[in-house]
Amino acid sequence: MLKAQETVLEIDLKALKHNLEFIKSKLEENTKCLAVVKAFAYGSDTVEVAKCLETLNVDYFAVAYVNEGVALRDAGITRPILVLHPQVINFETLMERNLEPSLYSHRVLDTFINTVKKHKKDNYPVHIKFNTGLNRLGFVKEDVDSIVSKLKVTETIKVKSIFSHLAASEDKTEKDFTNGQIVSFKSISNQMVDGLGYKPMLHQCNTSGIMNYPEAHFDMVRCGIGLYGFGNNQEVNRNLKPVATLKTVISQIHTLNIGDSLGYNRAFVADRGTRTATLPIGHADGIGRQYGNEKGFVTINGQKASILGNVCMDMIMVDVTNIACKEGDEVVIFGQRNTAEHLAENVDSISYELLTAVSRRVKRTFNR
Repeated sequence: MLKAQETVLEIDLKALKHNLEFIKSKLEENTKCLAVVKAFAYGSDTVEVAKCLETLNVDYFAVAYVNEGVALRDAGITRPILVLHPQVINFETLMERNLEPSLYSHRVLDTFINTVKKHKKDNYPVHIKFNTGLNRLGFVKEDVDSIVSKLKVTETIKVKSIFSHLAASEDKTEKDFTNGQIVSFKSISNQMVDGLGYKPMLHQCNTSGIMNYPEAHFDMVRCGIGLYGFGNNQEVNRNLKPVATLKTVISQIHTLNIGDSLGYNRAFVADRGTRTATLPIGHADGIGRQYGNEKGFVTINGQKASILGNVCMDMIMVDVTNIACKEGDEVVIFGQRNTAEHLAENVDSISYELLTAVSRRVKRTFNR
């Protein structure tokens, strides 16, 4: 792509295709693939990413909230869309836009059944979520009989899938816990299938689950962070390509003498002659204050430049004392080499947080 002349997030749709193909290579031929495009497609661009993935024949999409699903429908996405955390107030909109809810408690189950009844619809597709250890959302095993009893006396909804979520599938030290979740899910789903008299799709694996627990692929897997280039371990990462590259430019270069301070609260005071570059990106763009004071870095002409002083709302300043550069030069915040994961690790964070923090005001460009 062209050299950046402003702050821009470059989205490489060819890398997205590569990652999907790698993930699919780990699956049996009949295992379906659900693409998670919540949170603005992990900070990239929901619509462009979903359109690309739809042409690549993913079977399902998942979003967190109803408004995210509405945005996809407005963009012309026709594949089934699972809403992972729907709110009761949005059920009418959900149905209008042909979105499919995750039902995770008796309150949402009962309310959704009543909503569908009001619209006089039958067999509306729903997904029943069970909690097998993450303790975030979901019914528990003891709810199976009551769920089945409610479903037996209504034709308003039809269970499209039964699913759960692994809590620590990337952590080899938690293998026993993960295996326990898989065993629990098998038991719950068997009980549900027996009670329903038909077999919905089963799915439990996230990206790390896909890589580490092939025995738990079931009928479908959910691909999230892996699609965007991260596999939660270095071995898998070598086979994936980060989709997003965040770039900016050098706005101005300053020379500090010993004792000169830099930025708000004089958080950096030069103890030697120091050359600094000011960049048009700050915490309003997704580079949080925790990256300041030499915790974070950028790359300029292939060399690392530490972030000096406090991160400002719209700017950061970096140390270019030993880097040959000039105003207007391109700066990489994260990308293919120094990745979002590398940068996030410096502040004890994760790639997910840094990627999804990139502000909507940052221009997006696409490599198709």
